[in-house]
Amino acid sequence: MTPAAPAVGFVSDDLTGGLLVASYFEEAGLACPVILGAEAAATDPPRAPLAVVATRARLAPVAQALEETGRAFDALEAAGCAAFGYKVCGTFDCTEEGNIGPVADRLADRFGAPLLIQPGYTEFGLTVHWGHMFYRGVLLSESDKRFDPVTPMADPNLARFLSRSTRAPVPLLSHFEMAKGEAAAREALAARVAEGARLVMLDASDDADVAMSTRLSADARAMVGSDSFVIAFGLARAAGREGEAPSPRHVDGPAALFVGSVGPVAEGQLAEFEGAGHPVLRLDLLDPSPEEARIAAALDWAAARLGDRPFAVTTLADAEGVKRAQAALGVLGAARKAERLLAGVAAGVQARGARRILVGGGETSGAIAQALAVPRLRAMPRGPQGGGFCVAEGAAPLSLYLKSGKMGAPDAFLRALDEMKP
Repeated sequence: MTPAAPAVGFVSDDLTGGLLVASYFEEAGLACPVILGAEAAATDPPRAPLAVVATRARLAPVAQALEETGRAFDALEAAGCAAFGYKVCGTFDCTEEGNIGPVADRLADRFGAPLLIQPGYTEFGLTVHWGHMFYRGVLLSESDKRFDPVTPMADPNLARFLSRSTRAPVPLLSHFEMAKGEAAAREALAARVAEGARLVMLDASDDADVAMSTRLSADARAMVGSDSFVIAFGLARAAGREGEAPSPRHVDGPAALFVGSVGPVAEGQLAEFEGAGHPVLRLDLLDPSPEEARIAAALDWAAARLGDRPFAVTTLADAEGVKRAQAALGVLGAARKAERLLAGVAAGVQARGARRILVGGGETSGAIAQALAVPRLRAMPRGPQGGGFCVAEGAAPLSLYLKSGKMGAPDAFLRALDEMKP
């Protein structure tokens, strides 16, 4: 019997976020393929309880993000999905121009209002109270997130921040309103709608807020959320479809790590990896040599070590180095150059026999997966290291660990290598 269409089709604004929520679904016994881009989803429509189409919309110009996410939702709707979600970063990464606000407006136009939006990842300590985001009790604007070189968050009031990129102000449904019970929460939501709201943000002070948001969206065709809301929404909608496909298994073979993220978390993780005796090649974004020549030289370095022991290639720089690169290349220009260099090297080591690829950085992960010509991934159920593990099945299967640059313990990559053993 042909499997049914997904109960929910999610579009993620980057690859690592899509893989993370898929790992929760797989842990619950719900198969959830992660498809790289709208074209792959349209060519081979998903047939599973849940599905994610991963895009690179987070840092794209607004018009490009709307076009890319729109095509992804087109493919999921054509596949027969019953409901839809836009998965955004746990820290609600965006700028005052977008892209979360413009995409949310477009979803409300397409699938109906009110569209509920809930940031936060309560399990990880990212909570939202009175519309303000906290990371483990510290306002986001006072955390390391304020130093993010691409999407710094100086305003922790996410409803106010989001309203700068939406057609109309986004009101808040607070923790205190939701804590009064479903009837009171629905009454408060109806009052916001009566005042003209098409988008409504909800607090995520705790898991109870997430559960209430899921109940309030029980009849909705679409939603926007970070990890907690997306996971709860998907589990609720796909209940009863567990066990339709077996979980994937890791692949053995030579391993390589690529780190394109910046900041203290990435610095600590790379230092731990190098301290364990693994060689690291650092690429300077301001080196004037042609990119093709730099990729070729890096591949020569990598080929001499492939299969010996895991190694790393990185564009990581300290805060002053990041400032210099951004001053010379532009914020997005520096990020994209790093992605091109690392993706070129990653594709080369894959062609030379690497079968385990680890990546630090959400945007870097998307660029490398694209360079590896991987159309579809299956997330592994969460293990001791959490999510981010996946397998690309096919004639030359790969095991991958793709993680956000902001997440993980200092020994994350070392532990990931151990967990990737078949």
